[in-house]
Amino acid sequence: MLFAAHSGVRFLVLAAGLVVVAQAAAGLFGRRKYSNAMGKTASVFAGLIHLQIVLGAAVLFTRPFYTGLLGHFFMMAAAAAVAQVTASVVKRRPPEARSHGPHLAGATLALLFMAMGILAIGRGVLESTAGTHP
Repeated sequence: MLFAAHSGVRFLVLAAGLVVVAQAAAGLFGRRKYSNAMGKTASVFAGLIHLQIVLGAAVLFTRPFYTGLLGHFFMMAAAAAVAQVTASVVKRRPPEARSHGPHLAGATLALLFMAMGILAIGRGVLESTAGTHP
């Protein structure tokens, strides 16, 4: 059950990341004023990554360990760090200094780390994995 949840939540995390990238790109290239919605979307993305890490940790204790999990773990930790740091740094800026650029760069980098982490366990990024073994 935990593995299926971890595998399924992955699609929510990826979708949230793509929403952040699209929203930040539209704001940056459309020269739109920064809104609180951008910060909230980025925070939801970071929160979903954290949920995914908690589920992944639970899966780690219920399934056999194999070396590909090391790359998976470190790439996902990097993705979570980038997403959280980006959201936190922009949030701490004065409202007039906030911009879309950091969100675009941070979410893109986080998605790249996630893709590399998924590939580290020998799976495709959009491949359905519920119920399969390493």
